[in-house]
Amino acid sequence: MSRASDRAYAIIRDMILAGELLSGAKIGEEALAEQCGVSRTPIREALSRLEAELLIRRSDTQRSFVADWSLDDVEEMFELRGLLESRAARRAAKRINWSQIERLKMHHEAIGHAIYAATPDTHRFIEHNHLFHGVILEASASAQLTTMLARIVERPIVHRTAQNYSFDDLKRSHRQHGELLAAFEHRDPVWAEAVMVSHIRRAFHAYASAHTGQRITDVSQAAE
Repeated sequence: MSRASDRAYAIIRDMILAGELLSGAKIGEEALAEQCGVSRTPIREALSRLEAELLIRRSDTQRSFVADWSLDDVEEMFELRGLLESRAARRAAKRINWSQIERLKMHHEAIGHAIYAATPDTHRFIEHNHLFHGVILEASASAQLTTMLARIVERPIVHRTAQNYSFDDLKRSHRQHGELLAAFEHRDPVWAEAVMVSHIRRAFHAYASAHTGQRITDVSQAAE
């Protein structure tokens, strides 16, 4: 691949993940070539890479569109993420060192500051949430899990899930991070795995509620 193709790939991928190119939107090669400052050949090469990553799809007439997923597709993504991240949490609980635990505490604290600011800072929440999960993956010491999770976590739907969070969703996520920390400090793989399963499943329901335009009230929230 040429440098021009790599540059086009990075720009288009960032636009998709940031939501600048919306799900289902038609992709115009000429407009993208102008925007990326390259010819149409590197754009086509970049789109082929993005198609392999399931970030775009091609129609029968070979037109390119930003991938759009049904709720069933999204649920499957979260199920896969739950399986992989819970496995990572289980491994991490047995391997994590105190330096990594201190980094988790730092990100956990930063997430709390983002949530309880006068105006909740969703961007900061997303940044430190990503870093928090990154430390767990690092502590799991599994190259295979790292590779597989990278393909799932970078899907636009998963990437932007926190943008659908209510204030209660943000607080619940923060508490679950605190419980993960406790499980790691106790070196308890069963506890860490169980919390991570619940954490990812709750994230799916937050997305699903926003996707259907309904905010489901659960009894546990009322009791908190």
